[in-house]
Amino acid sequence: MNRNYVRSVSLRRPLPADSYLNTLLAVRALSGEEGLAFPGPVTFLVGENGTGKSTLLEAIAVACGFNAEGGSRNFRVSTRDTHSELGEYLTAVRGDYPKDGFFLRAESFYDAASYLDSLGRGALDSYGGVSLHGQSHGESFLALVQNRFGGCGLYLLDEPEAALSPTPQLALMGEIHRLIGRRSQFIIATHSPILMAFPGACIYELSGEGIQKVDYRETEHYCLTKTFLNDPERMLRNLFSKE
Repeated sequence: MNRNYVRSVSLRRPLPADSYLNTLLAVRALSGEEGLAFPGPVTFLVGENGTGKSTLLEAIAVACGFNAEGGSRNFRVSTRDTHSELGEYLTAVRGDYPKDGFFLRAESFYDAASYLDSLGRGALDSYGGVSLHGQSHGESFLALVQNRFGGCGLYLLDEPEAALSPTPQLALMGEIHRLIGRRSQFIIATHSPILMAFPGACIYELSGEGIQKVDYRETEHYCLTKTFLNDPERMLRNLFSKE
């Protein structure tokens, strides 16, 4: 039985004919009867730059009531209106309503941290009691997850590895495991082959072919990283010989 807070998403009506979103095959894949399903508590959206994974995650966040620039449902941060219109055309099939939730995106995290500071000292209590600006980028990311994410929640993370070296990425995986034990759901857009290894996760790869469910060891991120680490000298020789 699917107990997720968001069970699937799909396009509820066609996008405008002149929308650039129509050029993304991954977006077109949402127009099917079932759309994109989330079968388990952790789902990864992976793919090369420009395939639409962050655009899709942002649209899911908007469809679920989050601010397009990140934060909780109560955040009202708006520095630039740059988000796509996809969220307005997306419908989410919901399960139980989550008690908690957060949309964490790397590119606007600075603005979210500034918004928290503007609310005063009391607002920081749920974030570890220290300004997120008073910590390193990676420390503030982990402080957010460790202190603000309370469980029974829907958590959407856009490229969280942007601020995290390998060891903190493992720490983040531990926090995700902890929160799943408290009935939470995660949808994560990532390039990190470390995070993708989370046991039992559903991985959707976005490409020019659309959206396909893949096994961890079939992802291009895993295959390329493994090939490089097995013989970096050979791979670099091949790369530099093309110049």
